[in-house]
Amino acid sequence: MLKKLQQKWQVSGLQLILILFTFAIGGSLCGFAGRKVLDLLNINNKIIWFILYILIITILWPLCVLVISIPFGQFSFFKKYLYKIASRINKKNKKQNIVSIAIFASGNGSNAENLTLSPALRLQEKGVAKNRGKIDANYKAFKVALIVCNKPGAGVLKIAAANNIPALLIEKERFFTGDGYVSELKKYQIDFIVLAGFLWKIPAAIINAYPGKIINIHPALLPKYGGKGMHGTHVHEAVIAAKEKESGITIHYVDEHYDNGDVIFQAKCVVEENDTSATLAKKIQALEHKYYPAIIEQVINFDNEKLKMKN
Repeated sequence: MLKKLQQKWQVSGLQLILILFTFAIGGSLCGFAGRKVLDLLNINNKIIWFILYILIITILWPLCVLVISIPFGQFSFFKKYLYKIASRINKKNKKQNIVSIAIFASGNGSNAENLTLSPALRLQEKGVAKNRGKIDANYKAFKVALIVCNKPGAGVLKIAAANNIPALLIEKERFFTGDGYVSELKKYQIDFIVLAGFLWKIPAAIINAYPGKIINIHPALLPKYGGKGMHGTHVHEAVIAAKEKESGITIHYVDEHYDNGDVIFQAKCVVEENDTSATLAKKIQALEHKYYPAIIEQVINFDNEKLKMKN
């Protein structure tokens, strides 16, 4: 046990002994000081006395250990040690307000790349923070914890590598007739799934494992121009061929059918007479990048409540 501590803390044998003495004497000093404080308060109720004693020694312990570490020459070690403890507590508290999402994508991944930006930077750049009101301590942000792709060599895999995000390359048989890779999603502690240009229909195994926690963004105003095969350029060409005056994006919940889940949010853009599928695609992409991150955060925080984002 002592050897493990020595390796963990990367200290010499003599330093390890001094550290352990510091722990022991600092703890004793902390207990003594706690009792003296309570003697001054003259508390007779044993339960209240015990609760206050625990609180007092919890507060006094870091100070007592630091004081004792000085004559033992271990102040530097304990300063770093206490800092690490505080950092871990802080990270644990922060993680409670971070939702881990998996992005399912099949293509170049421009939406995936946009979603990898830190929440603070993303909101600042897109100017949407004002739309969700003041952020309180319970507000949940999201982080991209996994990128799932069904096409080897897809651009989104390069985005995953560039941002040090784990990537999962999936194959059809297990996805549609097996467990849908739910075990892998659980392994990465995924809380929420976001589709961003993912061309396969989501199987029941995943939908059942993440009820109400899967959303998709479609490059048109559903229910028009949705369904199997309606993605990317095919959608924009169909919109232009139909001489539509407007197009846009639809963010919706995902069920077992293509583009069929309840609509969460839509944003529109004008289709000009001289628009091509390429120029319309740029307009749609701008809407996707502007609204998708903010809508994801609103869905995570407010679930089925009415969203306040406006085009």
